[in-house]
Amino acid sequence: IPVFILAGLLVHCVFLVSIFDIYFSSPLVHGMTPQQTPLPPPAKRLVLFVADGLRADSLYELNSNGTSQAPYLRSILENNGSWGISHTRVPTESRPGHVALIAGFYEDVSAVAKGWKENPVEFDSVFNESKYTWSWGSPDILPMFAKGATGDHVYTSCYTAESEDFGARDAAKLDMWVFDHVKSFFNSSRSNQTLFSALHEDKVVLFLHLLGIDTNGHAHRPNSREYKENIKKVDEGIKEVASMIEDFYGNDGKTAFILTSDHGMTDWGSHGAGHPSETLTPLIVWGAGVNYPQKVTSQIFEDSFLKEWKLENLKRLDVNQADIAPLMASLIGVPFPLNSVGTLPLEYLNNSAHFKAESIFTNAVQILEQFKVKMSQKKKTTLSFLFSPFKPLSDSEQMNFLKKARLYIQQQKYDEAVSLCKTLINLALEGLSYYHTYDRLFLGLSIAMGFVGWTAYVILVIIKTHTNLTNAVQTYNQDSTALFYGFAFVGIIIAFFLLIQTCPWTYYVYCLLPVPVWYAVVRELPVIQDLATNLLSLHVGQSIGFLLVSMLGIEILVFSFFYRSALSIGLLVFAGWPVITQLWVQAKATALMWTLLCMLLAVFPLMPVVGREPNISLVIAAGLLTILISCFSLGSLCKREKKYRNNKDLKIHFFQVLSIALSMYVVSSTHDSLKNKQGLPVLNQIISWMTLVSSSLLPLLSPTFLFQRLFSIVLSLMSTYLLLSTGYEALFPLVLSGLLFVWIKMEQEALQHYGLSLKQKLAVFNFACATDITQFRQLHLDDVRRSFFFVFFIVTAFFGTGNIASVNSFDPASVYCFLTVFSPFMMGSLLVLKVVIPFVLVSCAFEAIQVTTQLSPKSLFLIVLVISDIMALHFFFLVKDYGSWLDIGTSISHYVLVMSLTIFMMLMNGLAQLLTTKRLELPRRTKQHST
Repeated sequence: IPVFILAGLLVHCVFLVSIFDIYFSSPLVHGMTPQQTPLPPPAKRLVLFVADGLRADSLYELNSNGTSQAPYLRSILENNGSWGISHTRVPTESRPGHVALIAGFYEDVSAVAKGWKENPVEFDSVFNESKYTWSWGSPDILPMFAKGATGDHVYTSCYTAESEDFGARDAAKLDMWVFDHVKSFFNSSRSNQTLFSALHEDKVVLFLHLLGIDTNGHAHRPNSREYKENIKKVDEGIKEVASMIEDFYGNDGKTAFILTSDHGMTDWGSHGAGHPSETLTPLIVWGAGVNYPQKVTSQIFEDSFLKEWKLENLKRLDVNQADIAPLMASLIGVPFPLNSVGTLPLEYLNNSAHFKAESIFTNAVQILEQFKVKMSQKKKTTLSFLFSPFKPLSDSEQMNFLKKARLYIQQQKYDEAVSLCKTLINLALEGLSYYHTYDRLFLGLSIAMGFVGWTAYVILVIIKTHTNLTNAVQTYNQDSTALFYGFAFVGIIIAFFLLIQTCPWTYYVYCLLPVPVWYAVVRELPVIQDLATNLLSLHVGQSIGFLLVSMLGIEILVFSFFYRSALSIGLLVFAGWPVITQLWVQAKATALMWTLLCMLLAVFPLMPVVGREPNISLVIAAGLLTILISCFSLGSLCKREKKYRNNKDLKIHFFQVLSIALSMYVVSSTHDSLKNKQGLPVLNQIISWMTLVSSSLLPLLSPTFLFQRLFSIVLSLMSTYLLLSTGYEALFPLVLSGLLFVWIKMEQEALQHYGLSLKQKLAVFNFACATDITQFRQLHLDDVRRSFFFVFFIVTAFFGTGNIASVNSFDPASVYCFLTVFSPFMMGSLLVLKVVIPFVLVSCAFEAIQVTTQLSPKSLFLIVLVISDIMALHFFFLVKDYGSWLDIGTSISHYVLVMSLTIFMMLMNGLAQLLTTKRLELPRRTKQHST
């Protein structure tokens, strides 16, 4: 069995990783030559202000009294410069946003593994192409552009990471730090001749990264007074810095200014997904070489922002976020970043038609360079007779485009040259995408073949070893030897085919995986024949009905990933299960409890996603309810059994109840402290971390009798979950564990109902006593339903309080009892723990069901594996790389979730066994203290 589990883990890891090779490989290519506009640039230097987390509407809209939140920037866009909306892409995080702004390409998701901080791939940027860049701001952002630069010309000045505290009195001080340091930098340069002359060079960039708005948005929400006040302070700071820089250079009119943001923020203070509040960011450009405001009578946009912002008469120039990099390069005359896919927004430039035509021509050549490198790479790794090129940009077509555009510029037909170059840019981008996804169909089919083969093999293993449906005995004859050589030959041909194409080693794994999997399936041919004979002798109608019900159940699960309300429908169907199967006749009270709890749990998926509005009173209510229920349960246990004369067990339960009371106090006082801007109290932080550690140890001290151990696990996990809760979700594990307890009782009734076993008292079951292997029974059709219930509860545990497939339903407020200083990995780990807790509860209940229904853990688990693999195959075909970025991100995260779920369930199975069967014995004479 360990070999089978290892093989399963390995196969699923390959399936999971494959998606990143197929959809998420890095789009970057290297080996292009830099392209630069031949004409002199309008600006000598550029100042880039990035207000992290600033929404477009927060900056542009007017207050109720008709004044702007940022009066200086408002006057700039009305009198001095051009403005618009910069459209960002998913994931709306700080690192990908800054890479798009400064390097001009949309980063591949491999960066998520680096917490959006390090360079997973080397790339070129406007900073790298500049003569000197000085930057001030966050230690999360600045170092990556300095690290990626060649030579020593990108200088950074950062505050400490500890300053990024969501619980701080005022996060605007981060921005004040930046403004103050810029001022003192310019002042000190007057007495430093080397610095002074460096600042007066051409091609200089000054980058101010302003993180205060983002930090205040996370801590207080974007509609808060703090967020709006921060915008005002940033506006004042920009006014002072811009005026000081102009004075420093003697108002030479050679400075260009850009203000934008890396991403927006939802109303509930998170970002990462594709909601318009996250993807729409402001862009205001003014100074040297930039167009003045253009008055218009009407403009047509799909949204109604212009009217809301009272900007109908000023031309709005929208861009994609990556277009800002070529704009900066064009203004100061540096080569366009090598990997940039942005199109130069000509309407922002106040320059001659000749300059605009030359600039867009340079832009087209720079993107075409990437296309050529990508095409030659693909050509090298494909057999010549199999290679199908991107027809609209064959070599002759490329030459044709470039000659024509050059001729138009020489003949001073600048408008024709510009439109031709824009067509060429669009074709080159299409071609880049074509070659980037060239092998997708071929790899996708290989993985699908492996998937189907693996699922078929698991079904055969279940039927062969755990049911009475077959009686075939495998006979090894010459057929099986011939079969082995046949499959080996196929494998060699595939490997040879990949070798002559010099494919990467991962392709060998994906293409060769189906070979042994299908060999294992075809080897079981006698079992398949035997099974077919047996099934035909059964009621065909029954078999088809069972298959249809199974498929419908799996479809509901797949549907629930898109619409959480599907879980509510499923739970309401579950509520009727005792009535449909006549189970309620023999256990009326249990059936009634089951129906009520199913209906109660069905409410959660209909609630809005967690974290939109904190409601601490509900967390306190959940704590009180837990204490009440635990006291009542303890009382009834003590009455029923004399076991509790053992003082030690009582003490452990008492400590767990005390721990829940402490958690309630910590949540309440932390919330108040943060509200009054006093930060996170150290005592609360210590209690929180101690509760977290103790909650994993305390259940191991309790008795291993079924209900006592499960009850102990619920209490321990509940104390940690309360600390991670901000609203109604605190009640979720309580209702879920109630339903799971009733489920264990219902399964006992079902066993008796189908005459599979005699009724036993649940209280006598002991996790620690290994079940005698001879007592394991064979699988029954009802066990498929049992396994389906488990998968359904797992998915409910995942999506019950929010769709975690969307990045922005992670609310940092959940972890404020543990830490408030920004730390993506620590916060991420705690949020994952919050998701895992209901998961552990379901796994432990399933462990109990395996014990009470006398099934080998392997058999039920294999059915679960089949169900989740069929779901994963669904999502594999639903993955898409077109449509809105939210659709793409969601489809991929669904597949990753289901695959992780399968791998995770294998690990959870082990964890549940550990939590339920192991018991730590404390030394006799030492007194026990609460931790």
